[in-house]
Parts: sequence; structure tokens; C-alpha cells
Amino acid sequence: MAGDAWQVYIVRCADGSLYTGIARDLERRIAEHNADKGAGASYTRSRRPVRLVYQEPAADRSAASKREYQIKQLSRAEKLALILASGAA
Repeated sequence: MAGDAWQVYIVRCADGSLYTGIARDLERRIAEHNADKGAGASYTRSRRPVRLVYQEPAADRSAASKREYQIKQLSRAEKLALILASGAA
């Protein structure tokens, strides 16, 4: 994806939990979540490694943030269904 396109993403942590976030450079962001430097979210720091299981484009930061919020309101089962529907796992 282009470095300036906003993405909403879900990663599966090593403990099986799911974390949802937004990023412009998704590859860099996933690397940050998995790095020891502390640039990743505090939630994922103790749950490494994380693996990207879902992503969707967003028009801008506002749209990405709104979609992130919507996804965070879903139950775990609904999030898993979203991931499966996207063809990822």
C-alpha cells in the first residue's frame, strides 16, 4: 500500500488476543509492534510477536479512526467473522 494511505488493521497477538489500530505505513507499524524499542502499543508489548490478520483502507485519518472505533466495539466473535470474511486468518 502507498505510504500515505490510511489503513485500519487487526493483529493477532502471541496469546491469541486481537488488537485493532490505524496506520499510514502498515508494514512499519507492524514492525514497531514487534520491536523491542517500545514504539508499539503498550498492549502488544507483552504479547509479541503479533501477526497481521486484517486490514482495510480508509479515506483519511478521520475515517480510519471512526472505523477503528467501530471495530473495537465488536465482540471477539464478530471480529473473527470480519477476519474470516476478508480471507485472512
